[in-house]
Amino acid sequence: MTQTGTIFLVGAGPGDPDLLTLRAARLIEQAQVIVHDGLVSRDILNLAKPHARLISVAKQRSKHTLPQDDINLLLVREAKAGHDVVRLKGGDPLIFGRGGEEAELARAHGVKVEIVPGISAANGAAAAAQIALTHRDAASIVSFVAGQCKGLSDQDWSGLAGKGRTLVIYMGVKTAPQIAEKLMADGLAPDMPIAVIENAARADMRVVRGLLAGLPDLVIEQQIKSPALIVIGEVTAREDAAVAQLALETRQ
Repeated sequence: MTQTGTIFLVGAGPGDPDLLTLRAARLIEQAQVIVHDGLVSRDILNLAKPHARLISVAKQRSKHTLPQDDINLLLVREAKAGHDVVRLKGGDPLIFGRGGEEAELARAHGVKVEIVPGISAANGAAAAAQIALTHRDAASIVSFVAGQCKGLSDQDWSGLAGKGRTLVIYMGVKTAPQIAEKLMADGLAPDMPIAVIENAARADMRVVRGLLAGLPDLVIEQQIKSPALIVIGEVTAREDAAVAQLALETRQ
């Protein structure tokens, strides 16, 4: 009788192999089967052994190579065939990664699951851009939301952004106009500072700053593409404030 394998739900972090946990790197290097999403960088996939089977289940907006239910069953099927399966996800598997759904189904089928956390997209992007998501002088609360989901207009984001708060929006590039309109309708000032971080922690990373009211135009004019995070709050202007203060002290 074939012994059932284990499913490892592994966070690949923001894309830089140096930001993998030791556990994640070892599992990738030893993997028989790797099922990965589209946010996992080629540099990370190159850590796998030559004979490892790499299965892409990359998703694009409104176009899935495999529906989520089929991905869940694929993982179970491979494990039931006796393979240890590394399910590799960008960021952390339990933050907008649907890792919870995959773990639940695996356990329901009697398959052992191990979850290996990764540096979340928000933490990795903020660190790479040197933006402190919390700051003693600017923010004591940080919230994460998904900007690309059903019922976006019906969600209540009031209180998530504003003075003393930072809001990080995943998957918000395509819905930037609706996001800006929604937040301003909830009372957020149009001149609230923002930053958009594209391809965080990678060689082609960009950080574009602006104001909330100009977010839709910023995305278009700068031709911002996913993966990108939108950070809204006074913390995104701290660098500008520090430079201005340094210039003032130098003049004095």
